Amino acid sequence: MKPTYAKPRRPEARSSSVGSASAAAGPASARPLLSVRDLVKTFPGRRVLGRATAPVRAVDGVDLELAAGETLGLVGESGCGKSTTGRMLVRLLEPTAGTVEFEGRDITHLSPRELRPVRQRLQIIFQDPHASLNPRQTVARIIAEPLLVQGSTVAAARDRAAELLDLVGLGAEHLDRHPYQFSGGQAQRIGIARALATGPRLIVADEPVSALDVSVQAQVVNLMERLGAELGLSFLFIAHDLSVVKRVCDRVAVMYLGRIVEIGDKRELYDRPAHPYTRALLSAVPLPDPAAERRRERIILLGDPPSPAAPPSGCGFHPRCPKAQAVCRTERPLLQVVGSGARTAACHFPETG
Repeated sequence: MKPTYAKPRRPEARSSSVGSASAAAGPASARPLLSVRDLVKTFPGRRVLGRATAPVRAVDGVDLELAAGETLGLVGESGCGKSTTGRMLVRLLEPTAGTVEFEGRDITHLSPRELRPVRQRLQIIFQDPHASLNPRQTVARIIAEPLLVQGSTVAAARDRAAELLDLVGLGAEHLDRHPYQFSGGQAQRIGIARALATGPRLIVADEPVSALDVSVQAQVVNLMERLGAELGLSFLFIAHDLSVVKRVCDRVAVMYLGRIVEIGDKRELYDRPAHPYTRALLSAVPLPDPAAERRRERIILLGDPPSPAAPPSGCGFHPRCPKAQAVCRTERPLLQVVGSGARTAACHFPETG
């Protein structure tokens, strides 16, 4: 069996209207490729030096929708639950609660056998390219592995591996080499080729360039943009580099302490952020114009993010929020439409200008 690529047309336009407070979704008439509802992941406590630690609620009720051909960015500080969310979407981690629907089918509780055909169309690219590649295997075997699992012959899988190496900018001469013989950027290209092997529709890219040199990051981002356009791929692009996210994503979801605090159209969110946390993140992104960089206001958040093992009551951001009032300490805000309707924010006092 030799997998083939589906090449659906990329959407020409996306509606800026928001169908619900759970997400600023794509076209209202099209069924989402991915739909996530109230996703939760709680890691149980452990015993450390004879004492039991509290459970950690790493993801706390995430709602997301992603349209076919769309790239959705998921951003936030380290430890906010971005990678945990991504791994639950591809069932590398089991959700504690909530549902994940892919192509209109609930995949949350599928058995490993039932998941096998789904994983042909749902793949992941990992943050550390060398750590994600088996050092004992050749490049040919690494890329061919998903195909062999799906029933391909060894010869067909090797031929496909050669095609994929060419697609990501390497060549067939690399097939019999091992991961240690490649730079970080080359290793990530191999990881991308492996993710493409089965012809997926959606790829979860878990900080795919954060472990690479700055000089190499742009090359890998360019590659992913080209592949997305040529193959009609959808991406969930997890990152904390907001400059990269602004370049590659159609919409952006901002995550804090396991929850989505703002989500919507990229231009609206970057130009007029509604949530104080989003405003603080964007104020730290360097501007290319030195004069504009000197004039703009920097928002400095005090303290560290609260522990997900002991989250604050009410709004999780209130201990660091410059706008916090009494209601923020007692009531958790829900996502609500703000501005033109191209975004939603979970804030009692969102910026609407």
